Amino acid sequence: MAITSAICTSFKQQLLVGTHNFTNGADSFKLALYTSSATLGAGTTVYVTTGEASGTNYTAGGSALTNVTPFATNGVGCVDFNDLTFSTATITARGCLIYNDTEADKAVAAIDFGGDKTSTAGDFTVVFPAPTATGAIIRLA
Repeated sequence: MAITSAICTSFKQQLLVGTHNFTNGADSFKLALYTSSATLGAGTTVYVTTGEASGTNYTAGGSALTNVTPFATNGVGCVDFNDLTFSTATITARGCLIYNDTEADKAVAAIDFGGDKTSTAGDFTVVFPAPTATGAIIRLA
């Protein structure tokens, strides 16, 4: 079992046929947390519960991402999200999956945290990189 950081291959094809709409909240995107027992990567096509993290103040399926606003910079199309905090949570996660809750839970991106991250009755925050052409979590060059 492993989590590999990747933009999901199915997502790339779905962009070309107009499945996903990041504009002004037209579709709802969520982030779910996973343990090291999960298998996520480029081949992931939908949100799955297998290997999903569980704990205090974390609900299966994760939470909604906000500030879903596409933009272009230096010839690169990007999407950025606000950092996501699971407050007062007791949880351990190895990675996460971003998925489109509006479109039948279709997978967007799998992210490996590089090791287990834990909070004990504290905030578990997923911090997104800077929204730049080289740093945005989702970028198309």
